[in-house]
Amino acid sequence: MNSPATPTRRIGVLLVNLGTPDSPSTPDVRRYLNEFLTDGRVIDMPAAVRYPLFQGLVVPLRAPKSAKIYQQLWDDERGSPLLFHGLDLQAKLKEVLGKEYVVAFGMRYQKPSIEKALEELRDAAVDRIIVLPLFPQYASASTGSVQEKVMDIVKDWWIVPNINFISTFADDPGFIGSFAARGKAEMARHDYDHVVFSYHGIPERHVLKGSFKGYCKLGTCCASYNKNNRYCYRAQCFATSRLLAKELGLRDDQYTVTFQSRLQSRLRDPWLQPYTDEVIKEFPAKGINNVLAFSPAFVADCLETTIEVGEEFKEMFEQAGGKHWQLVPSLNSEPYWVDAVADMIRQN
Repeated sequence: MNSPATPTRRIGVLLVNLGTPDSPSTPDVRRYLNEFLTDGRVIDMPAAVRYPLFQGLVVPLRAPKSAKIYQQLWDDERGSPLLFHGLDLQAKLKEVLGKEYVVAFGMRYQKPSIEKALEELRDAAVDRIIVLPLFPQYASASTGSVQEKVMDIVKDWWIVPNINFISTFADDPGFIGSFAARGKAEMARHDYDHVVFSYHGIPERHVLKGSFKGYCKLGTCCASYNKNNRYCYRAQCFATSRLLAKELGLRDDQYTVTFQSRLQSRLRDPWLQPYTDEVIKEFPAKGINNVLAFSPAFVADCLETTIEVGEEFKEMFEQAGGKHWQLVPSLNSEPYWVDAVADMIRQN
């Protein structure tokens, strides 16, 4: 008598990025911002303060301005770059990983939802799930929020498979090599005086709240990357920058690490410094006139890369007397990045 065949076990992969409005219209942008800015890991205020402040004041004022910026970014055929680059990555990763893997894609805020993506994996009866938040450097407001959302959803499943989280890939060789390849292509086209590595900012208190046994002092403690600051966002940004600089053949004085996208607040609490918009205005007076800018906190082009770094910072730099400002495109779904993601998945 033949024994029953062992069922094929497949691994589920959940790729997650931040999110995007359904359209660049003000109502859709308002809906997106309402969900994003009332997340307790993004705005770590008590809910009784957070919801009235942001839903009642900040979002209504910010949504029309943000909608105009999204209109500049939006592709007439494919929509939001963050969405279509994510879907491209999903499709290409499926091809590289093969039939043993089921790859789903979701957004922390808005559509496609994490819940829907997890349902796809559950319907496929995967043996286990690997969750990859597409944020190279861990922060509670990004990766931590995704992890919390995933756990909140699966807690209601009757059967929960093994779930692995890839919490950070700030120093992953494939990630570093992919961004370095992008940078080298730009450096071959033009001579640059200086390189800027501009990361999304977070409040200093977020870093201090997550500090391991008070190790973080927001200073030279980030000069090395070790077990004590493994999940310190600031330390990870500096670690990524050092590795990229090494791949690009840069000396320490040939690059600067900065932080962008700070949310202005009446609380006036400090965000990670130095601020990109302030640093670049000083470059021309120092003889720095040709700048290559990286945004290594993002693996897909979006508002913060294309518009903020690529256009707004370029204008600031040129108004200060700078001659040439160039943004290095993000990784999107470049073949070497797809291979790097596949390697991370296989290793986990």
